[in-house]
Amino acid sequence: MRDRVVVLTGASRGIGAAAARVFAGAGAQVALLARDGAAVEALAAEIGPCARAFGCDMADWTAVSGAMARIAAKWGRIDVLVNNAGVIEPIARLEEADPTTWARLIGINLTGVFHGMRAVLPVMKRQGTGTVLTLSSGAAHRPLEGWSAYCASKAGAAMLTSALHEEEGHWLRVMALSPGTVATDMQREIRASGINPVSRLDFAAHIPAEWPARALLWMCGPEADSFRGQEISLRDTEIRRRIGLEA
Repeated sequence: MRDRVVVLTGASRGIGAAAARVFAGAGAQVALLARDGAAVEALAAEIGPCARAFGCDMADWTAVSGAMARIAAKWGRIDVLVNNAGVIEPIARLEEADPTTWARLIGINLTGVFHGMRAVLPVMKRQGTGTVLTLSSGAAHRPLEGWSAYCASKAGAAMLTSALHEEEGHWLRVMALSPGTVATDMQREIRASGINPVSRLDFAAHIPAEWPARALLWMCGPEADSFRGQEISLRDTEIRRRIGLEA
């Protein structure tokens, strides 16, 4: 990853922040995007000169396209896009969910993934190469009580990622990562809700954010080429072993 340019959305905390540190540690130049501009500024300062922060709402096409243009202008290329930005609220049964909050989640978790893809495609196509990784979820494949918005958004993002592979996979590396449950602030929100079995999991049962971060780095290398167009699950012990997360 030496001097490769990696764009990480939702980089202010959780998996995004962990991935920023892992990619920077591997020698990449990292562009950190998040709505919380102060948080990504602080993270960029912690990481050092190879990191730059961009306050950016992934639901806003103008903001996303502008940020990607500034990234391409600064470094001259974009090698990897990690579609990580996501929210869990509203956690509510359909009959009680606030329509505005429901739509806002879709704007971040699904439309935001499209915005990221749409903005980097022209840059990567000029280069003739690139990698696009999407954070998926088990929620993309099965419904959970109170998670109608989250499940719908993750299912949509999974299909969007498959559509990108269908259209551009002959030159573009496209994959998704389903990490399982991860020890992040989102899990604290889920636990506080008390809705569905995920909220009742012990926090110690969740994997550390560094695991999916290391998986994302591994997915950028040649060992992951056989998974192009697919969704990789960190619940798979063989995958964990190949990445080096388990003996």
